[in-house]
Amino acid sequence: MTRALFHEDAYAAQARARVEAHTPEGGIVLDQTVFYPAGGGQPGDSGRLSWDRSEMTIATAVRGEGDQVVLVPAEPRSLPPVGAHLEQRIDWERRHRHMRMHTALHLLSVVIPLPVVGGAVGDGRGRLDFDMGEASADVETLEELLNEAVDRDLPVEEEWITQAALAENPQLIKTVGAMPPRGVDRVRLVRIGTGGDQIDLQPCGGTHVARTGEIGHLRISRIESRGRRTRRVTLTLG
Repeated sequence: MTRALFHEDAYAAQARARVEAHTPEGGIVLDQTVFYPAGGGQPGDSGRLSWDRSEMTIATAVRGEGDQVVLVPAEPRSLPPVGAHLEQRIDWERRHRHMRMHTALHLLSVVIPLPVVGGAVGDGRGRLDFDMGEASADVETLEELLNEAVDRDLPVEEEWITQAALAENPQLIKTVGAMPPRGVDRVRLVRIGTGGDQIDLQPCGGTHVARTGEIGHLRISRIESRGRRTRRVTLTLG
């Protein structure tokens, strides 16, 4: 099991850790990590490891067996030995763009209150696919609503509920067919706004900014048809 420091503090860019194992494919498993593993449409983090007098570039992180997070080296080379203590550091600027975009896509699901059938978080760009049918989409109006939500500088928080509680509230799941992030009988929710200012609450395992104001200006760069009923809406960070 890898302790998920990225869930405890999405702003932690570096941390000490111990090498727990190597995978047959040449990956590295640490006892705890700030590297977010690819999942939920968000890419895995890249960065560096350093130990003794050695350094290694990490291309990405992926999910391994159970709760393991596996760090994937950018090129084949000698791995830090099992038991070694090292320093890990993510590419913070890239991660922060992912955080800004991931929260922005949650806002997009608010201003377009239709079922989501797919999505992806990119570096400065992201998209959601909606089951929009014959509904029309006014880009200017949607952009205005998105940036109003950004400018309100709403808090973004997380909480955990039981799987039974989620089963009693299926409307929380916006993405059709998606499996929500689960812990041991727990599901992680991300909330935007509090009290009467709450605008969104949905299951999510990704990393997010602390307040919507941190996202910055948003632009809808494209709305395109992806089938008879599906429309893909692409966002760009300003």
